[in-house]
Amino acid sequence: MSRFSRTRIATAVAAAALTGLALSACASGSGSTAETDDAEGHGDLTLQLSWIKNEEFAGEYIADSEGYFDEAGFGDVTLVPGPSTGVAELLSGSADIALSDSVAVGSAIANEGAPVKIIGATFQANPFTVLSLADGGNIATPEDLIGKRIGVQDSNLALFNALLAANDIDPADLTIVPVQYDPAPLTNGEVDGFVAYITNEAITVEMAGMATTNLPFADNGLPFVAETVTVTDEKIANDRELLKAFLVAEIKGWTDAVADPQKGADLALEEYGTELDLDPAKTLAGSEAQNLLVVSDETVENGLFTISEALQSTTIESLAGAGIDIDAADIFDLSLLAEVYEEHPELIDYAG
Repeated sequence: MSRFSRTRIATAVAAAALTGLALSACASGSGSTAETDDAEGHGDLTLQLSWIKNEEFAGEYIADSEGYFDEAGFGDVTLVPGPSTGVAELLSGSADIALSDSVAVGSAIANEGAPVKIIGATFQANPFTVLSLADGGNIATPEDLIGKRIGVQDSNLALFNALLAANDIDPADLTIVPVQYDPAPLTNGEVDGFVAYITNEAITVEMAGMATTNLPFADNGLPFVAETVTVTDEKIANDRELLKAFLVAEIKGWTDAVADPQKGADLALEEYGTELDLDPAKTLAGSEAQNLLVVSDETVENGLFTISEALQSTTIESLAGAGIDIDAADIFDLSLLAEVYEEHPELIDYAG
């Protein structure tokens, strides 16, 4: 099962957000599943994951299994599998926090006025790529797209068109082939390139013994953040300490995941994703690959989950390329993360 179905650009995101906005009118108080707070801690918490319980959530598994959520003052922390952008769940109150992406969140804000914010990002760069076979399409530069047949899922069409726009390529200069989420059309020669994830389908094809070439979106005009920690504006206003405690546990969990990718892979295989029949080699490879997206020069200097002003700006430019017009202040609130690192400066040195 591919993870492309989780991305809800434009219409799909807007519909989910509209549903969530309607449901949120029924929520009372904080509209949160963490309303069982007591004087000793923050109570239970529901975290909506963006995808199935594979290795992608290694940091969350470690934070849970190593007791970092407990130390932060939480009771039961429920990890709800996706696929989901999390926006509807946040607005309905069925989730306290969601792991989403800047395209989905930005679309919900711009199109529906959804009162949500990104307070941090696990992935400093998005994992989208145009995957091709080295002895086939061999698409290494944006110009290599011209004249090629590119397999694009419906949910990713707007984003792919944004990639073309960012590189001044006319869609008429190539052929977009509607595909589903299995990369078989690429491996059997039906398309020359295939919109994929570097941390997922690209690994699958490579491990099948086929040499591949990648055209990463992040390196070619669309460097937006992904796997974002997203919450409602109301949550920021009323549960600030809860959110900061969550970020502390997350930073600890991902510090361990970066230091030991095998640990996160093992937790996915042996505990959290047992029903998925995950492949051990691919799970470890995915865990290692995603860590390259988690860390950056920015995180080395300022800590995990941080989003520099420059990266905020490039994210906003990427969203504009996808037809989502929004300002950084409308989608980002990084004040909580700044407070966390001010209060816990030792967490910055995750590589220490």
